[in-house]
Amino acid sequence: MKTEMAQQPQHLKEKWPGQFRVFSWVEYVAAVPQVVTIITTWKQNRLPNACLEAWSMFSGDTGGYYVVFSIMNSTHTYANLLRTGEFVFNFPDADLYGKCEDTIQNNADDVDEISASGLSVEQAQVVDSPRIRECFLNLECKLRWHRPLHDGSVWHVFAGEVVHVAIDDNHLESNGRYGAKGFVCNIHAPLNPKTGEQAEGGLGQIMPMRRK
Repeated sequence: MKTEMAQQPQHLKEKWPGQFRVFSWVEYVAAVPQVVTIITTWKQNRLPNACLEAWSMFSGDTGGYYVVFSIMNSTHTYANLLRTGEFVFNFPDADLYGKCEDTIQNNADDVDEISASGLSVEQAQVVDSPRIRECFLNLECKLRWHRPLHDGSVWHVFAGEVVHVAIDDNHLESNGRYGAKGFVCNIHAPLNPKTGEQAEGGLGQIMPMRRK
């Protein structure tokens, strides 16, 4: 037996004003984990901008490897992406997450958001964008297309082609990118569609399964 839903059940209530306007109720019911990254760009004044996010997916073929992601159209990152067309996806491990979260507070126009959060700025190798030295994986990207998620949406979808990859030597082994020192996932407050009970959000880690 499965619980079937085509529309938001009436008993599902917002936990904070505007919750189901900013995020779809389906996101909380489906509770699909998303990899945590920090998108780095230059502000118009050439100070580093950092955007902690977990709304992205990755796909590619012989024609290129791409990241497709959504950003709210009220953010600095949205404006920077449209202005420069170049950016870096930085992947922190769990030990870095606290500093990454600090970037949310250190977001004034006249602030280097990376350095102010205790992280280190380094210049990307191929694109004109800052990247975060402590992150174990950096994907340098060039913007290829963008559009609103839908008419009237507060979210905007971007697709960037990965043109350069940097991996920390300590993570070159396949298992070195997973577990306690690898990719971190956002668990976005899973919601029980029958009871309306919502759990606290948190972080998760990817652990490879051994095949029998």
